[in-house]
Amino acid sequence: MSVIEGVVDIDVPVRAAYNQWTQFDTFPRFMDAVERVDKPQVTLSHWVTRFAGRTREFDAKVIEQRPDELVVWRSMHEPHHTGSVRFEPLGDARCRMRYRLDFTPGGLTERAADSLGLVRRQVHACVGGFKEYIEGQGAETGAWRGTVVDGRVEPEAEHAPRPVPHWPTG
Repeated sequence: MSVIEGVVDIDVPVRAAYNQWTQFDTFPRFMDAVERVDKPQVTLSHWVTRFAGRTREFDAKVIEQRPDELVVWRSMHEPHHTGSVRFEPLGDARCRMRYRLDFTPGGLTERAADSLGLVRRQVHACVGGFKEYIEGQGAETGAWRGTVVDGRVEPEAEHAPRPVPHWPTG
């Protein structure tokens, strides 16, 4: 198994960076290896990637998600991987994004690319592409602000602010 980690500071508010990260369908705009991402369910996405001349398709499931803080996912089949992205505010107009990808290369080509550091460089380039994209946009193109715990979407009612009772004045 290989582990790729990194940190990038982004010149947009944490909310904008987080919101953009939840828009998987935009990933092909800034990730060279990603050809298409479909989202058939709220926590499930279908990816079509091309790396080292090979096209791969896989499904990934969001297993943990907290708005403006964290997104954690895992692939449902090969290529086996899990990943996480953590967001931290750095004042009102900047944030830090920490990312980690744990993956098991499948097949000779992926093992060779991993051992040569090509996969690591590709991941770092994708994150750099995200930074450039959201900073260039200046604002997110959409958002999904739900909370996911153990792969299940939490009901909004549990996280919504509770109404303040209005007592009649006499």
